[in-house]
Amino acid sequence: MTNTIEIFGKDQKEIEKKIHSIENGLIPIAIEDNQLAPQWTEKANLEERMEFYNVPGLSIAYINNFEVEWSKTFGIRDARTTDIVSLDTLFESGSTAKSFTALAALQSVAKNLLNLDENVNDKLKAWKIPESDLTKEEKVTLERLLSHTAGINRPDSMFGSEPGSILTIDHILSGEKPALNDPVKVEFVPGSSHQYSNLGYIIIEKLLTDIYGKSFVDLMKEIILEPLSMKRSTFEYPEGELGKRTIVPHDQNGDAQETGIMRGAAAHGGLLTTPVELGQFVVELMKGYNGNSKILSQETVKQMLTPVLPLDPAKFFGFTGQALGMFLIEKDDNLFFTHPGTNMPGAVCFMAGSPSASQGLIVMSNAIKAELLHLEILHGIATIFDWPFWQKD
Repeated sequence: MTNTIEIFGKDQKEIEKKIHSIENGLIPIAIEDNQLAPQWTEKANLEERMEFYNVPGLSIAYINNFEVEWSKTFGIRDARTTDIVSLDTLFESGSTAKSFTALAALQSVAKNLLNLDENVNDKLKAWKIPESDLTKEEKVTLERLLSHTAGINRPDSMFGSEPGSILTIDHILSGEKPALNDPVKVEFVPGSSHQYSNLGYIIIEKLLTDIYGKSFVDLMKEIILEPLSMKRSTFEYPEGELGKRTIVPHDQNGDAQETGIMRGAAAHGGLLTTPVELGQFVVELMKGYNGNSKILSQETVKQMLTPVLPLDPAKFFGFTGQALGMFLIEKDDNLFFTHPGTNMPGAVCFMAGSPSASQGLIVMSNAIKAELLHLEILHGIATIFDWPFWQKD
């Protein structure tokens, strides 16, 4: 089985050494007292750990000095076949898609089409967020939706639809058949607390399609994907020829499953992309933060990557702050931004970039147990390249 590698950096021999050290320098993760415990004195091989976690396929892109330095693929797209993962294979990004939705919303703010602090019901057309005593004084605003502080329910019923049905975003928001999820409701006073909500981002999708009068697929292509030269990436549902280029999700046993991407709404988790193209997104944010992007304004990127509220890293996977469509990890003068993604039943994405360190990492996989494998890769890279986070103190 021959997978593919592409080196964009100039010093090919040195980069090949880096890749070899990463493939053989993973830090195994153990579970101790219900906590993740990196085994710092051990080193592990990537392909062996893929087998251990029942991960058929994986792809990595590494960012160094504000560019995607290299990318390499491993394994197969579908465990039932010998179809290898290539650099063109599309992965499900899961909730990493929220960062793209957030950037589209902030680009719309820059165009004066939206305002972060206005009541979004003032811009929504046919469908509105249900008002209640909780929204009499404090309103659901775009900033609160982007930062998961709007009081919107999760929903706990999860998402689903009746078999053979055609699902629309209005069905999902209203919780009406054929949708099987709870309807949108405000559960606490907007701005008073933090609660991660997929429905909050589906509201943003409705808001954007209302103000642009275009499908979400088309407006994301126009506002984000085309300007960033993400030519393979799309928010389309993976079927037909597109489906043949997209990974097949795999469960905990490594068995192939149907896609976890939902029809009817895509803003919260519907992006299909490659690690290289996701790396282009990260690089542009890193450059924009430092005022060096030709595409994104520094004001917009700073707005996106400024913490709205602090988070307890012990409760939020090491995250120290909630920003707009992004989580932050800050220590001294170092900043990493990230938004992991998981689509049940079996697709995982890790994305991180640092404007201060000029480095970043994208790992995308087609199996649910890859969540731990991604952490092993991350901790290995942090150790090898002396990243200021994710290494032993």
